[in-house]
Amino acid sequence: MEKTDILSLSLDELGQKMTELGEKRFRAKQIFQWLHVRRVFDFDKMTDISVQLRERLKENFCINGLFVRKRLESAIDNTVKYLYRLSDGNFVETVLMEYSYGHSICVSTQVGCKMGCRFCASAIAGYVRSLAPSEILMQIYETEKDAGVRVSGVVLMGIGEPLDNYDNVVKFLRLVSDKDGNNLSLRHVTLSTCGIVPRIYDLAELKLGLTLSVSLHCPDNDKRSEIMPVNKKYDIAQLIEACKHYIAVTGRRVTFEYAVIDDVNSSDRDADELAALLRGMNCHVNLIPVNKVKERSYHTARAGVAEFAKRLGRRGINATVRRTLGSDIEAACGQLRRDAAQHETEGGADI
Repeated sequence: MEKTDILSLSLDELGQKMTELGEKRFRAKQIFQWLHVRRVFDFDKMTDISVQLRERLKENFCINGLFVRKRLESAIDNTVKYLYRLSDGNFVETVLMEYSYGHSICVSTQVGCKMGCRFCASAIAGYVRSLAPSEILMQIYETEKDAGVRVSGVVLMGIGEPLDNYDNVVKFLRLVSDKDGNNLSLRHVTLSTCGIVPRIYDLAELKLGLTLSVSLHCPDNDKRSEIMPVNKKYDIAQLIEACKHYIAVTGRRVTFEYAVIDDVNSSDRDADELAALLRGMNCHVNLIPVNKVKERSYHTARAGVAEFAKRLGRRGINATVRRTLGSDIEAACGQLRRDAAQHETEGGADI
């Protein structure tokens, strides 16, 4: 019999499972809080539950753990990057970031990525599968345990496209914010997408209160299609219309991510076109110096990013340059997973 992934169950679903096992429904809340509040992942240690029920839990449910394969800590800014091995042997990356207001965590939503953005390392090692809600959630729980901190913000901006794993991501959001569990306000969650337009509309209707972050990166369709293949299916006009709908329905400001790449999208004309495209929208532009990826030749001049921001500002567009974290530990998404996957294929020892 295949066991049920208990960490991916909502409290209501767990209650239904208890009923099916002939147990009182209130047992679900006890178990749910052992998992999501006390962070106990061994049924035998759930001491206010009978031995008989604990045995039935072991027979019917599994808890999919994560295992730290590699941990890198920045000497510059205390950023910590984790390479986690999943129960099936695949790898994902998680990044813990320290700010003046607390800690934020960047989680992965897939093993690999299908989107193929040319400046990103996430897809280089190939797409394997989407993560279950529990596997996204455990990145938070295990990182908090290892680092001895409580995270105050979550960013779905690691490996994978969150809206390509829509159902599991929405379930993760419900779990991480459940008042009887982890109880994180979704106003402290940012979901980043490269622009899967139909799912932006779906997400808007849920009115979850989270921040939508859209990887735009070019104001011109031809150039955006070159570096972001998703644009060939959902072009800029469709994407902007979906973002305007999201703003109108949720009342939330949208953030546009823009990796400033020399000789690709960094000219004065690009800044002017971007300003014209976004003018009048309740939005913010987050300018990003592109991460160095050894398989790619893209690069960014720091002075150019600052000047790009000034030019946008003069045209009425609110823009900031993202602080670069973990530059000494390869904190760009996908690089550790790529190296680990290659190492496993070659039969090497632990990295």
